Amino acid sequence: MKHAPVSSHKVHGPLAWWMLDACLAGLFAFALAATLHFLITRTTYWSLGWAWVMAVAALGRAWVQARVEDSGVAAAGLAKARVRHRLFPALLRARRMPGTLLGEDVATAVDQVGALTAYFGRFEPLRRAAVISPLLIASMIVLASPVSAAILIATLLPFGLGMALAGGAARRAADAQVSALGRLSGLYVDRVRSLPIILAFSAEDRVARQVDTAVQEVADRTYGVLRIAFLSSGTLEFFSALSVALVAVYCGFQLLGLLPFAVPEHLDLPRAFFALALAPEFYLPLRRLAAAYHDKQLGEAALMAIDARCAELPVEPVIASVDSEKAHTLAIEHTVVGYADGTTIGPFSLAVGHGELIALTGPSGSGKSSLLGMIVGLAPLAGGRVLLDGAETHPGTFNQAIAWAGQHVMLLPGTIADNIALARPEADAATIEAAARRAGLGPLIASRPDGLDTVVDPHGSGLSGGERRRIGIARVLLADRPLLVLDEPTADLDRDTADALIAVLKAVAVDRAVLVATHDPLLISAADREVAIR
Repeated sequence: MKHAPVSSHKVHGPLAWWMLDACLAGLFAFALAATLHFLITRTTYWSLGWAWVMAVAALGRAWVQARVEDSGVAAAGLAKARVRHRLFPALLRARRMPGTLLGEDVATAVDQVGALTAYFGRFEPLRRAAVISPLLIASMIVLASPVSAAILIATLLPFGLGMALAGGAARRAADAQVSALGRLSGLYVDRVRSLPIILAFSAEDRVARQVDTAVQEVADRTYGVLRIAFLSSGTLEFFSALSVALVAVYCGFQLLGLLPFAVPEHLDLPRAFFALALAPEFYLPLRRLAAAYHDKQLGEAALMAIDARCAELPVEPVIASVDSEKAHTLAIEHTVVGYADGTTIGPFSLAVGHGELIALTGPSGSGKSSLLGMIVGLAPLAGGRVLLDGAETHPGTFNQAIAWAGQHVMLLPGTIADNIALARPEADAATIEAAARRAGLGPLIASRPDGLDTVVDPHGSGLSGGERRRIGIARVLLADRPLLVLDEPTADLDRDTADALIAVLKAVAVDRAVLVATHDPLLISAADREVAIR
């Protein structure tokens, strides 16, 4: 089953402001024509009144165009929130599956979602305004000069054909540009993350050539997009100037009586001036649209990339309703872990019952970590069954009953206490400290002036590998879940600390189900059962 594509979101707020701008343009042209008329007839009082109306219309347009920017940003924010709601869970699940660079996911989450700001906030309202506003302007001009309105509409038809042809080429160029940008971002982020390895193997020149090639590809794609943008802009300017010139020539010849053919109307100066003043406004929405056309190219290409990213991953299973207080039994029957690149590990079979400490053993690379990752939904299940209390379920759907500690402990910027409390944010300071001491963090608390309030960074700078691992164990103990799943809990610990932790796990296993992957012979001997993976 695939994700439904992320749909385009209509933004009506900015469109309403653009419609008001077109109406104010009509008011300005009418006031300008009226002012000219009363100046010619030397009616000073009325000419001053209409001049004030003209000034108010001009100020009103400036205010409206400021408001449309604010409205567009707000509308784009709502649209992007909907996109993120669909995209971010897919990207988080994608980390279980190899085959994509982390930097590509970062580019999708940041760059491509960011490209939607101008698309939803600027281009989408302008696209609708470019359809409605010219018709609104033409309907105003019809009241003064139907022939002038017909001239404007006639020039619009070949312009639309030319823009449609340019648009197809622009779409393909923009798709290629977004793909190139994604590859460059992915390459950059992953090479920065791997910088120590690159330096250790003296691979700087090779990596520099890779980045240079990716940068040149982006530059070439960008030039291609800009060439098409200049072509479409030149097409628009030509037809805009042509339409205004034709209206000006028609109105001038009509007023002078020099038209070589009969027309079904007679213009006076105010009506001709009104039509001529509004003529540039007919193509103004299209010129605004052309200025935002690059936003359209990037936005639609970003949406396609986001849709593709969401669609290539399976739908997340519905989270099961599991009592996190009740004792549970877990059974794994002939399960196979399978990755997108075709790699499979397994099959595995084991059972963990209430009140048991099970040691999962086997040589490095046998699949112990993959099995534990599959149980908590961090590795894809490709075959077999997972049963909770005898009922078949899907990995990751019963995590509220599992306390998990992997080999690599994730840390967030904040204090040690904050990082332990990720398992149970509502826990008070005394409960957090008790869990920390049970996990063997007593020496750390005593050696730091701020104790558990010591600030750490995401890399755990200043903490040893054993201290980071004990923070992970403290989270497990604080979570107080019925199923404990731990990967190498005694690794990086000195013997005394490891023995104390083994005693804690034995005590916890009295009323919990505990599954540990380990090479520690003392932990294996302390377990109720050993399950060996070969």
